[in-house]
Amino acid sequence: MRRRGALVVLAGLGVGGALLLAQPRPATPAPGSAEVRFVQDMRVHHDQAVTMSVLVLKVAADRSVRSLALDIQLGQEEQNRQMEAWLRRWNAPDGAAPDAMHASMMGMATREDLLSLKTLPAREAETQYLRLMRRHHQGALLMARPLTGSRQPLVAGLARQVTATQSGEIRTLDSLLKARGAPPLPAPHGMRH
Repeated sequence: MRRRGALVVLAGLGVGGALLLAQPRPATPAPGSAEVRFVQDMRVHHDQAVTMSVLVLKVAADRSVRSLALDIQLGQEEQNRQMEAWLRRWNAPDGAAPDAMHASMMGMATREDLLSLKTLPAREAETQYLRLMRRHHQGALLMARPLTGSRQPLVAGLARQVTATQSGEIRTLDSLLKARGAPPLPAPHGMRH
């Protein structure tokens, strides 16, 4: 009886494996396509969010800020590993740093903004981080929303995940800024309120 059960399980696994192999694989996005550019740009964007989070974790004392920064760091490092693997599979180069105008439209921090996270007193650095990360996340939403309906399922899934996660984190950032009496930075160009 035990042997028959094992055979049934093996047969089921074989059928399941055959069905998986029969599934069409998503087509590789074309070089220079919106999907490839999105993944390249989001990789660079995530790198900066990780950098900002690491910088504030070195000085922050507020447990809520520390917790949020660690969540952002770990979540975006994981997504970056996924995107790096996709770009390798697609034979596409990694993203390059955007020019100043493009970076501003993406909600990215300037070199001076990043330096302030190292030089401001701890409480001010925490507030600066919250303000910079809010604008940074708004830029990510601008980048991700057009790709939520992509025909490339990996990219569409990532765009939806970025939109959901970072929208939730913006609400947390707003709450922390409000508790500090700190106004947010202006939204990136193109962001609707």
